[in-house]
Amino acid sequence: MAYTRGNLAVKQKSAERSYQPERYRETTKVVTRRSQLPVGEKLLYLLTVLICVAVMGGLLLQNSGIYNIKRQMYNMDAEIQKMNTEINELSIQKEVLEQQIPEKAAELGYVEPLVEGFNVTVPTSTADHS
Repeated sequence: MAYTRGNLAVKQKSAERSYQPERYRETTKVVTRRSQLPVGEKLLYLLTVLICVAVMGGLLLQNSGIYNIKRQMYNMDAEIQKMNTEINELSIQKEVLEQQIPEKAAELGYVEPLVEGFNVTVPTSTADHS
């Protein structure tokens, strides 16, 4: 007798002695089904995703507001610089015109008074009231 798995009293199978081709082979396949998530856990995940999306949306809105404010500040600075250059040009024109005042006054017949106070001289050519 052959020594089979620790027992001499076991007979060998006759199938092992004769080499007959097997007609079919019995196979077993282990199918593991994934268990679905409970409803509470699904709601928890959904709530977590919604909160993350809401926080990101809030940050996006805040950043867009800050961007708008910075853009307005940049535009205001550009306008202020433009106005300052215009003010400088106008002040130069003002000084030039102030220097021309005595010449124009002399051309029109105005005379500086010798004594301070109100001196009004009326040209005789325009005082024609007939």
